[in-house]
Amino acid sequence: MKIAVEGCAHGDLDNIYATLQHLEHTENVKIDLLICCGDFQALRNEEDFESLSCPAKFRSMGSFWKYYSGVERAPYPTLFVGGNHEASNYLWELYYGGFVAPNIYFLGFAGVVKFGGVRIGGLSGIFKQGDYRKGHFERVPYNDSDIRSVYHVREYDVKKLLQLEGAIDVFVSHDWPEGVTQYGDVQQLLRHKRHFEQEIEENRLGSNAGKELLHKLKPDYWFAAHLHTKFAAVVPHPNSNKATRFLALDKCLPHRRFLQMVDIPAAAGPLEFTHDEEWLAITRAYHPYFPLTRQPMQLRNPLNLAAQRQWVQKRLGERGSAISMQFTMTAPPYQANQPRGRAGQLPGHVRNPQTEAFLEFLDLPYLLDHASESVPGQARVALPGPVETDPNEIPLEDDDAGPVEADPNEIPLEDDDAEVPENGALDTDDIDELESRSRCSVVDPDEIELCEDED
Repeated sequence: MKIAVEGCAHGDLDNIYATLQHLEHTENVKIDLLICCGDFQALRNEEDFESLSCPAKFRSMGSFWKYYSGVERAPYPTLFVGGNHEASNYLWELYYGGFVAPNIYFLGFAGVVKFGGVRIGGLSGIFKQGDYRKGHFERVPYNDSDIRSVYHVREYDVKKLLQLEGAIDVFVSHDWPEGVTQYGDVQQLLRHKRHFEQEIEENRLGSNAGKELLHKLKPDYWFAAHLHTKFAAVVPHPNSNKATRFLALDKCLPHRRFLQMVDIPAAAGPLEFTHDEEWLAITRAYHPYFPLTRQPMQLRNPLNLAAQRQWVQKRLGERGSAISMQFTMTAPPYQANQPRGRAGQLPGHVRNPQTEAFLEFLDLPYLLDHASESVPGQARVALPGPVETDPNEIPLEDDDAGPVEADPNEIPLEDDDAEVPENGALDTDDIDELESRSRCSVVDPDEIELCEDED
């Protein structure tokens, strides 16, 4: 199976898909699946900016809204995890995973699915120790603190992934597993990112939770992004004959290494997203302990995963394993021809029909709107109306707004060595250069790198 892997998408789906189509034409290959490693930015309309942790000067609608509204259709099945620049209100609707647009699947805050015989696991968000043991307490509309903590990795989701026993072919995260740099060319990394040196020396670069997952799950491949650079490594696993091929990629900009194609051996299976039996059993077992306050998960009784797996096997036998593709819009799409407006009253939590169907499939109660106002089935939002904007208004997130405590894991949208276009997207004149920079041949599983480094 030929899988295209992309780093930080930042909402630029038009250019990403155009690049893949160019690759198919020039390399005479057929891409089966696109995997994006976070900062996807599934912005449906301007209301979603209120749930996106991003300085106002870097806000751009991008092109996802076209695929959400049906103006365009994703030409490739697309799977992604969340990062630290997301429309968190929308992703929370699909906490367990689901289609954010036709043919574009969000893996959830943590999840495992199969695609064409390839078993794919993933974890959304970035690691921050101070929030790790907390529950998912944030609720829409987010305040200035919760808009950042909502995407921090939680122990509950990691514990669920650590229960997996079956082999994982591909694991996807946004930030890197802690310590992975010792297995690759760290000197080359430091030539591109000198400011990582101290964190690498102190073994602080990356996610501690990711490190635990890497050495427990031992996936064949681990794909990530977040640090806006390309880095490859091969991580051996002692006392086993396995090794994980790790690859981090850049963001979608000209002259950047943001895309790679990997050819992965796959068991026979339909090229569609299907449920994973073991993951469904884990989801059922952990559901009663879902922490929805600042308090950590309290596991009061031993988990009987065997009994849950038997239940899931029976249910899959009755209803099948294919994930329903009945996508439903839960907010009005952006209207490009409408004057730019100011977001109105923010809605409460929206019950996404896909999530309701998933929980009904597993015979589980709906908990995502616990202690919050929710709107079953549809959002209480209206298209924004035209207003005059104040150019002197300084948002709280802006880098000129005052001193804040820096978090080394919070990689901002602005990159230290790249100029971001004013509108946040690529010009059409840049596409040919972007395509030529990312054009590489398909590789076999033993060769994680596609292109030789230019320096």
